[in-house]
Amino acid sequence: GRSGVSLPTHELLRFGSAHAMARDAVHVPLDALTLCKQLRAHDWPSLHVRSAAPDRATYLLRPDLGRCLDQISATQLREHASATACDLLLVVGDGLSSLAVNRHALPLIEQIRAQAPAAWRFGPVVVAEQARVALGDPIGELLQARLVVVLIGERPGLSSPDSLGIYLTWAPRSGRTDAERNCISNVRPEGLGYAQAARKLLWLCGEAQRLRLTGVQLKDRSEVVQVGAASPTDVLPDAT
Repeated sequence: GRSGVSLPTHELLRFGSAHAMARDAVHVPLDALTLCKQLRAHDWPSLHVRSAAPDRATYLLRPDLGRCLDQISATQLREHASATACDLLLVVGDGLSSLAVNRHALPLIEQIRAQAPAAWRFGPVVVAEQARVALGDPIGELLQARLVVVLIGERPGLSSPDSLGIYLTWAPRSGRTDAERNCISNVRPEGLGYAQAARKLLWLCGEAQRLRLTGVQLKDRSEVVQVGAASPTDVLPDAT
């Protein structure tokens, strides 16, 4: 019940629970090794890297360090670089919600593979700890990816502590700005479902290949494309 202007007890308890979940989502570490094992069990080769932020406290205080690889990870990626660029590189970063990554990254990746044209060449899935969105740029650059897609935990809200974000960048390299990326937000069963998120992403990937860009100049028209029209993701043009 209610007395005066105070909130009912159940509302206070619900708020406290939501606040605790949001706080935990930020601070609970990502179990990167387990995620790599799960990816390999689903026939996805994977690599494990870290940003230059040595721990969670530093990551939260120094966002710039979360955008750079540590030296060991940079060396590891150079050793895995191929002479042939991959069409699409998936990077999974903990971001501000490891809960989102633990719950949604693998099923979303499976949807991306299921809907992607057979001709597409995927790179290994890179699992990154203490990662900001821009960490995908040096990763994609070192692995010679045409497109990098960063799946990352979004800032938790009281009603959504486990939202996953998708960030797409054409020709990734260090120094790219947020204006040069496309974003798909709130990926989770209670928000944008895995299948729909994968469709949006793959449509944007096809348009990015056609226009050779991402960001503010690439508008998401995936919902208005006529049914039965040729998909821009069916064929990937040569990058040369």
